[in-house]
Amino acid sequence: MRILFMTQVLPFPLDAGPKVRAYHVIRYLAEAGHDVHLLSFGRGESEDLIQPLRRMCASVNLVPIVRSRVRDVRDGMRSVLTGMPFLVLRDHVAAMRRKLEEIAGRTSFDAQHLDQLWMAPYGLGGVQAGRTVLDQHNAVFMIPRRMAERQRNPIARALLHGEAGRLQRYEQDACRQLDRVVWVTEEDRRAVLEPSAPSADGRNAVIPIATDPALQPRLRRQRPFRVTFLGGMHWPPNAEGVSWFAEHVWPQVARQVPTAVLTVIGKGGAQALPGLDDTRVEITGYVDDPRRYLAETAVFIVPLWSGAGMRVKILDAWCWGLPIVSTTIGAEGLAARHGENMLLADDGAAFADSVIRVFRDRRVADGLADGGRATVEDSYDWKKIYTAWDAVYQA
Repeated sequence: MRILFMTQVLPFPLDAGPKVRAYHVIRYLAEAGHDVHLLSFGRGESEDLIQPLRRMCASVNLVPIVRSRVRDVRDGMRSVLTGMPFLVLRDHVAAMRRKLEEIAGRTSFDAQHLDQLWMAPYGLGGVQAGRTVLDQHNAVFMIPRRMAERQRNPIARALLHGEAGRLQRYEQDACRQLDRVVWVTEEDRRAVLEPSAPSADGRNAVIPIATDPALQPRLRRQRPFRVTFLGGMHWPPNAEGVSWFAEHVWPQVARQVPTAVLTVIGKGGAQALPGLDDTRVEITGYVDDPRRYLAETAVFIVPLWSGAGMRVKILDAWCWGLPIVSTTIGAEGLAARHGENMLLADDGAAFADSVIRVFRDRRVADGLADGGRATVEDSYDWKKIYTAWDAVYQA
């Protein structure tokens, strides 16, 4: 088949969950014999980041995307006036629509693959590009809804609830109109659709995010000392989670484990955590190759209280052989087993006790590391899991 594959972020390098998902789906479709034509928003990526995609794809087309406060204010007002979600409106731009029409005008496609909800408008807008397939990485409306539940500011809480409502209506409508919808978790499917809707009815399928364990060897050294969070702070659930950990968990860990260093790796960390002033806290910002920090990591933390879908950072940590402590929401949608491949804790004291336990008991740490690596090899290897895409794209 000839597939037009549309993404909101260029799926390389593999430094974020959406990129990991899209990259390995493209990889599978290309190796299965499909001609994949990538159309993506670009953010000034250099040619060396585009080349790995050119080797897999029949063509790669980029449309620059610009973010600004002025545009956000404009799209926020449009959202209130039209009832369209702000998060969808700001990525529905004329330049992408023109490029889509240009490509579809010169090449006929058997299918149009819409990666994440942000690209759904391009499949609903009348451009004929074959069967429309939406890859739903998240039940998106759950993200602002969960953030609203923990928000103390009443104005911010009302704004988040409003956006959640608009997103829920839009998601439900889009999923009804598009030809096929692929969900990464059963929880997301049930959140958006009616709970009684079948999970595999010809239009809906659940295919979890998968990765390549062979490319990510174990990294732990003999005397690790870091408590590590990995993720961009521009994503509100990450900033919220790390702020909670710094306030409610880290002081307890720091007292009990004098050698521990809290390490926050990811874009925008210093700006998102301005009050985190501690000589035993290291905020690195974005790091091209974080393996040095990961090899020194005793505990990998996922202290999330909002978000949806799957946390790819957990798949990565399992690959690297790192012991994980997570909230239940952080591990949602994954084959998480408390005491076997991670520890789960949902309040500050329990989270701190779990982190301290991993530091102090090497047998616990090694058991979690071994259990995590076995889980990702058995259940989240893209070569095994992504054969399910054959049914989505069957003639």
